[in-house]
Amino acid sequence: MFVIMKILSIPIFIGIAYLFSNDKKNIQWRSVVTVLAIELILAWFFTQFKMGQIAVQGAADGFNWLVSVAAEGTAFALPDWLTANNGGPNFVTSALLPILLVVPLFDILTYIGFLPWLIKWIGKGLALITGQPKFEAFFSIEMMFLGNTEVLAVSKTQLDQMSARRNFTLAMMSMSCVTSAIIGSYTQMVPGKYVLTAIPLNILGAIIISAILNPTKVAPEDDVIVGVAGGDNKKAPFFSFLGDSILGAGKLILIITATVIAFVSLAAMIDQLLSLTGLRWLTLENMFGVVMFPFAWLLGFNAHEAFQIAQFMGTKLVTNEFVVMGEVSKNIMAQKGLFANEHARIVLTVFLTSFANFGTLGMIIGAFKGLVSQEKNDYLSARVPYMLLAGILVSLVSAAASCFSNSGIRPY
Repeated sequence: MFVIMKILSIPIFIGIAYLFSNDKKNIQWRSVVTVLAIELILAWFFTQFKMGQIAVQGAADGFNWLVSVAAEGTAFALPDWLTANNGGPNFVTSALLPILLVVPLFDILTYIGFLPWLIKWIGKGLALITGQPKFEAFFSIEMMFLGNTEVLAVSKTQLDQMSARRNFTLAMMSMSCVTSAIIGSYTQMVPGKYVLTAIPLNILGAIIISAILNPTKVAPEDDVIVGVAGGDNKKAPFFSFLGDSILGAGKLILIITATVIAFVSLAAMIDQLLSLTGLRWLTLENMFGVVMFPFAWLLGFNAHEAFQIAQFMGTKLVTNEFVVMGEVSKNIMAQKGLFANEHARIVLTVFLTSFANFGTLGMIIGAFKGLVSQEKNDYLSARVPYMLLAGILVSLVSAAASCFSNSGIRPY
């Protein structure tokens, strides 16, 4: 039964996207099937093939090495912080402070031209293979390195020349990315090999879901990449650039810390208010679990496990991935309880590895408001529910692809 559920899950999620498509007649099914096939092959390669497992584990080890190097800086400046929390690093020291090294490192790679070169050629290859418009394929790769709002900012010239409909496609895709700058933070809380498996799956999933929800035909003369940077493209002096990068990394840490504290506190307050009803079962997590239960069940879990996974999924959508990763970190890393099952570890990690949540909606709409005309911004703002739906479906398709290739489901 669970094998059948795994097989049916992806068609069902794609069927939901089709149901809400705003132009069903113009969906390019050949492109959708091609990208889906690539996603399933990659999922199988990374989770079942020895070489793929070695590759993602090696990449995860690389990020863990970066984090350990960053810890030396923390130990020098804030030695007491590393002995907090009963003798072990806490959430800020282990997951967030390494950003002070990782962000400048990736910015340096951008400064010397390596990342732009890599993005350019991977984007071109993806466009050729998938049949998607060049800039949309380019964007799907670029947002992985730069982040969802940063990639929009450096693409202003392109956004101005694209139709509102194509801008909407980019907005939906932005819900499904993560930035490479915080991958190291993720790998400190959940298994790094599954985080790195999720990233390419989300890129392909974003292409699939956006192509179904918002099919767009692009004329050959419009299928060009205008540019990815505004201004005169003059480089700042290196150390001035580096200082700005470090400052930006510090701001990012403060934003994440403040967001996590605020969301956890708000969730606790809501639970306290719900407890006044006298209904012990009425909690925020249980409410999320009810909403997301059918989707979790389709991913190959029994009813009890599906409800637990659904609670984590729902909490992530309303808060963010850091809140849930922090909650499950000890058990998932120790492979205890629910997470003694590898299938649960893979599915939840892949689902969590994206920016799909309510907070991201505000960030994306805010970014577009400062970059495009009022007409285009109104077009996007009227379709916010589609953006959230796209983010959820991409996470579900990626999780389904990872478990579709995973044989670790226990028979019941």
